[in-house]
Amino acid sequence: MGLLQVSVIFLLSLITMTLAEPPGCKIRITDRGLEMLKAETKRFVEEELSNITMPEMRGEEGRFQYTIKDVKITELNLTSDLRFQPDVGLLFEVQNSSITLNFQRRILYWLFYDEGAINASAEGVDIFTVLHLSKDKEGRLKISNVSCNASIAKMRARFSGTLGRVYDFIGAFLTTGMRFVLNKQICPALNHAALVLVNQLLETIPVRAEVDSYVGIDYSLLNDPVVTETSLDMDFRGMFYDLKNENETLVNYAVNPIVREYDRMIYLALSEFFFDSGLFSYFKGGLNRIAMSQQPSILCVCLSKQNPALIEHPLSLELEVTSPPRSTIKTSGASVAVNCNLKVLVLPPGKPAVQLSSMTMVGKFNAKVSMKGKRLAIHLDLRRFKIFSNQSALESLALIPLQGPLKTMLQISVVPLINNYTKRGVQIPLPDGIDFIEEVVEYHNGYIIVGANLHFRTGLREIIERKLSGETDNSI
Repeated sequence: MGLLQVSVIFLLSLITMTLAEPPGCKIRITDRGLEMLKAETKRFVEEELSNITMPEMRGEEGRFQYTIKDVKITELNLTSDLRFQPDVGLLFEVQNSSITLNFQRRILYWLFYDEGAINASAEGVDIFTVLHLSKDKEGRLKISNVSCNASIAKMRARFSGTLGRVYDFIGAFLTTGMRFVLNKQICPALNHAALVLVNQLLETIPVRAEVDSYVGIDYSLLNDPVVTETSLDMDFRGMFYDLKNENETLVNYAVNPIVREYDRMIYLALSEFFFDSGLFSYFKGGLNRIAMSQQPSILCVCLSKQNPALIEHPLSLELEVTSPPRSTIKTSGASVAVNCNLKVLVLPPGKPAVQLSSMTMVGKFNAKVSMKGKRLAIHLDLRRFKIFSNQSALESLALIPLQGPLKTMLQISVVPLINNYTKRGVQIPLPDGIDFIEEVVEYHNGYIIVGANLHFRTGLREIIERKLSGETDNSI
């Protein structure tokens, strides 16, 4: 390969890396998180295997004619493990376990007829199941394939009834057939559980959904999940959009969040783009104006010297954001910068409003990020506040005494309105029935990381059954 070809390949790979869309949201599930899933997964698999149905068996051996029917699994003793399978997905393994069955027999030998129950146990049960994880065409996490191998080392039968002891010698014949049939039923049951039922659970993760009447959010996967021996990492677009114009979105120039920790069960990383796209979408969606009335105050006294009669009338403050706010995340915390036009009007009874002043307001809010369940919320606090006159520099000087009273008024009136709205939060990409607990928020340059443990509010089967019945998670 010539030097020119090498240079072209290097340049193309560099361009591809440069053009790759960085994630606005990342999630890492660690082996500690997988440990929490083990008991729930084992219970789910036991429920699936206990529902195995086996066909009626008929046959004969010499002068014996037999029928076996009503096969039921009565007990499962599974020794199982769930772990990450690097570059593939998840491995569920069962070793040296047992399955207890009960079925009815009907046997004819010459002129003797006998029927009764058979208690059997499958021993040395081994199951090796690999779940292949990928993203589908919609950007949703799914199980794309299942590799399954199952084996039963031996099977024992205990007969009851009139000729129970007589038939012990044909037990090996019967149990060999039963072992073959049971072994053939295990993998299809697990394949159905993964490809159908667990994928139903994964469909409860929001991919592109409405947040409220103004904006939606896009949590589509940007690529297949990355699986190592200790973690499952997923890159999501993590972008809000205006419901009225879904194609008008920000370009993501934010840094790519880096998650290095493994101590918690789960880590959620959100870049500045995640928050900026939300601020941009709400601005474009029309949620950028606030009007409120105030009783006569020092503002009115200072602004109405040209007409003292107006002092007795209520004020109206009209606040309009003039450009999309921007977030900044540093190790010291997060903040949001806002530029507004602020109009102060007096409302004389029965008369048109009188504008006292029009000014530019530059505000900077401290932003505190929190998690509850699987909803991310933000609480704002006005930190810095400056006002400038839209008319003259001289009037800007005259407005300096108003900065304190205006800031207090905004803290009392406007900020609570905003926080009352933002406390509703937005759902993060987790399935129904699973919540964050014991959260810790860390601030980095350009992104935040929320480390947490996981909690199942209900079992996997209950979640799947709700999904199949059309019910939704009321906690969302």
